[in-house]
Amino acid sequence: METRQLTALLQLSSPALPIGGYSYSQGFEAAVDQGIVTNEGNAGQWIQQQLELVIAQCEAPVWALLFDGWANTDWKQLTHWNRWFHASRETQEIRQETEQMGWSLVKLATDLNWGNADVRSYLLEQATVTFPSAHTYAAHALGVEKKAGLAAYLFSWLENQVMAAIKTIPLGQMAGQRILNQVRQYIPAVCDEALDRAAQSPPRVYTLAPQFAILSSRHETQYSRLFRS
Repeated sequence: METRQLTALLQLSSPALPIGGYSYSQGFEAAVDQGIVTNEGNAGQWIQQQLELVIAQCEAPVWALLFDGWANTDWKQLTHWNRWFHASRETQEIRQETEQMGWSLVKLATDLNWGNADVRSYLLEQATVTFPSAHTYAAHALGVEKKAGLAAYLFSWLENQVMAAIKTIPLGQMAGQRILNQVRQYIPAVCDEALDRAAQSPPRVYTLAPQFAILSSRHETQYSRLFRS
């Protein structure tokens, strides 16, 4: 990867990116509240299973399909998978999360003039822009290769999950780094699986994750919470 592409990828993946990812736990806080996650060991297990059994089977292949849509300027494919992903979000919280982060990244891309203005206008005309749609647009506009962009997307998700574990269990910084070091090693395989799923006809995308949906629903009425989801 060229240095220009690498630095662009680092900016897109930075925790300092002002899109609000730090304020969401994606059900992790509810898992702690229910006593499912209580320590470093089962926190790492929870995050790894979320990556391999939930993200790898739906969100990651949809990311790849959206990236292909931008690469081919295929408005039909982009519209379909953006709407499909939004419809697949099972609770109010996770719908609001993808909407808010998507629009925040679109605004950032617009303010920083990432990509072509005519292409950005397509995004701005959409009633809802999901986070994978906005992220794939940004990655393609910055000249990032598809697999590298997907790896960055997954690592950003993993980093947010680790920060949620540190804050809610709570864990020390070294425990968080051990989890990050352990689970990041699964990202290459998840990328390969996601790209393979996206390449099938029809794409092999599955959304069945009942425990995740139940915990997200419970989190909406949780008595005390740090995160918005």
